[in-house]
Amino acid sequence: MSTETMEHKAPGKGLRIAKGIGAGALALCLAGSLGLNVYQAQAQQKYAADMGAFITEQKDRWAKEAEQENAYQEDGYKVAGEYEIRSTTHISDAYKNGDDSQLSAEDKKTLEMAEAVLDEVVKDGMSNYEKELAVYRWMVANIGGRGSDGVIMRPGSNSSPFTPHDVLISKNAVCVGYATTFRLFMNMLGMECHIVHNDYHSWDLVEVEKGQWYHVDVYSDAHGAEFANFNMTDEICRLGHNWDGSALPVADSVSHTPAVKNSVEVDGLLSIPGQFKKAMEERTAAAYYRFKTPLTEEEQNAAEFLAGVLSTAIDAMEDVYFQAVWYPGEDEAQILGLLVEYRDEEDEPEPGFDADSPEGKAIIQAIAKAFDLDPALLGNAGDEPVEDEPVEDVIWNGTGSGSVVVE
Repeated sequence: MSTETMEHKAPGKGLRIAKGIGAGALALCLAGSLGLNVYQAQAQQKYAADMGAFITEQKDRWAKEAEQENAYQEDGYKVAGEYEIRSTTHISDAYKNGDDSQLSAEDKKTLEMAEAVLDEVVKDGMSNYEKELAVYRWMVANIGGRGSDGVIMRPGSNSSPFTPHDVLISKNAVCVGYATTFRLFMNMLGMECHIVHNDYHSWDLVEVEKGQWYHVDVYSDAHGAEFANFNMTDEICRLGHNWDGSALPVADSVSHTPAVKNSVEVDGLLSIPGQFKKAMEERTAAAYYRFKTPLTEEEQNAAEFLAGVLSTAIDAMEDVYFQAVWYPGEDEAQILGLLVEYRDEEDEPEPGFDADSPEGKAIIQAIAKAFDLDPALLGNAGDEPVEDEPVEDVIWNGTGSGSVVVE
């Protein structure tokens, strides 16, 4: 019997079978669709949860950043938990207004000393940069480092000066003292200035021209290579400093950096050694070289090799310290900076007391006797012993008393 006959004779059964197959397929489709919908629902729930977590994390991060910005503290912050950054706005305002009537006696003295410095170094017609440079050079030459004197802190000074008052009296300072004093000078000259700090160090961020900010670390340069930390961009400053800059202006201008201001153009690398040797003979602290055409990667490698060989040559010299740095120039140019710190007898401060004087010899003999030491270890006390003499009479002439603070 043919299939056609079978189908013809049993049409109801075939229809039922077809309907059964169709129903089964539909059920499978519905089940698959339902399973897919369940999977999609789960995926969407996971996606929503992930997005919620991401948004929450972002909000927390933004909140922390906002908290950091709001929490950034300049005045009142204690660097190293000890040296407080104190406001001097009232002093700089008194200078600009010509009215010191509201200042305390100490603040008036601070203003008097600061004004004397500006009268000495600032000349009519100077640009902001020239004024800033003049103040920087005065501080490097006269405060701490190259300008410090003896170990006895005199009345009216602080053993670790961190306020402009104590800094200008003692001519000594910790980093906070340098930073607050430089800020006072800049504010008196009409320039905005912030003190940047981390837990253990502080320096300045000054607006030399509108929107052009620069980092200045006078403390480091007073104890190291001059201009190494003067008018730095954020990029250069971060080579040796770290700080939270979220609440501070960006320092990305190069117009008033020493590298741009003082660089000389050279034809190629081989002209640098002779020029640099001449600069060292003139005791130049920093020499900057820009190239007529941008250096290739190979030429940059050669420049770094040159700096390495220079370092080896200079290391053979006594009391001279060298470093080389790439500085950003204008139009994305690279400037090679060669910095030198000179530490020889010419830099040593003149002694304030003659060790060969009778009083000096008496002091040496007294200390040697008290500590059972050879006087020759303490200085030139002469061949002949000096009769014992009351040391307090030599120092104070028997009329004063006080404590000696050794830094």
